[in-house]
Amino acid sequence: MFEKLEAYEIATSEIHTYDRASCEFGYRESIFKRAKKGKYIITGVYFRLSKNKALNTTYGAIETELNTQGVKNPTIRDVSNAVIAIRRSKLPDPKEIGNAGSFFKNPVVSREVYEEILKTYPAAPSYPAEAGMVKVPAGWLIETAGWKGKTISNYGIHARQALVLVNYGGATGNEIYDLSTKILEDIYNKFNIQLEREVNIV
Repeated sequence: MFEKLEAYEIATSEIHTYDRASCEFGYRESIFKRAKKGKYIITGVYFRLSKNKALNTTYGAIETELNTQGVKNPTIRDVSNAVIAIRRSKLPDPKEIGNAGSFFKNPVVSREVYEEILKTYPAAPSYPAEAGMVKVPAGWLIETAGWKGKTISNYGIHARQALVLVNYGGATGNEIYDLSTKILEDIYNKFNIQLEREVNIV
């Protein structure tokens, strides 16, 4: 469990300590991505580890991967290896294809919005979120909208993971950004969901 972190304040050259509450964590969010964005460099993170393992194999395709590997009674190492295998199967190696990893966050929407999607796509996947809300996989939205694997000149969307925008060589940052904007607009028009970029634009 996260305990605290130390961060270097660029303006003052001082080191500050932030506990869990001060970091204002959310789904792929923190105060360092909002109010304090660009003002600190995180220099250290402290975790409190338990000696009693608590494995969660229900998220995503972990159970499927463990079954594929023939693992019946998984250890922490088995779960770690399964996660690594899943990521390697879906995400391109930056050494081979230019990419910034997952480009979009999974949106959290109202149940009403999700139920509208179910009218057209009865098998639309979702994950539980805070009361009255539903998390919808951004990759599913992008793939369903027809973007997965699409190539424009020397850049596009990865063929195996719709969340990843790729640069096959020579594309500019502006071209990748413009592509992401087109995806945002298309998803909003098709699903009434406003996706959010996960990457930091510099």
